[in-house]
Amino acid sequence: MSFFSSLKKKLFGPPVDYNELIKNGAIIVDVRSPQEFRSGHAQKSKNIPLAELKTKIKTLKDKDVILVCKSGARAGIAKSTLKKEGIIAHNLGPWQNAQNL
Repeated sequence: MSFFSSLKKKLFGPPVDYNELIKNGAIIVDVRSPQEFRSGHAQKSKNIPLAELKTKIKTLKDKDVILVCKSGARAGIAKSTLKKEGIIAHNLGPWQNAQNL
């Protein structure tokens, strides 16, 4: 294993099998605004804008959550918010990454 591969694994953990997560009940949450969501989104995703996430925490309890947005930045913020609430969350990055899940 190369130095960079080892470092990546230490920083980000093992690769995530998103299809397996969905098969086991995970949901895809797109944290973009409703306008952005309407302009295009992954078929299986649910829109919960980042600004509303804290008010929707109860609907996400006891579920694995796969987060997407435009670039991955807002999904990263959402992941931190959900982690603080004890919810397992994964940042998949741009919403287009979820189109084939």
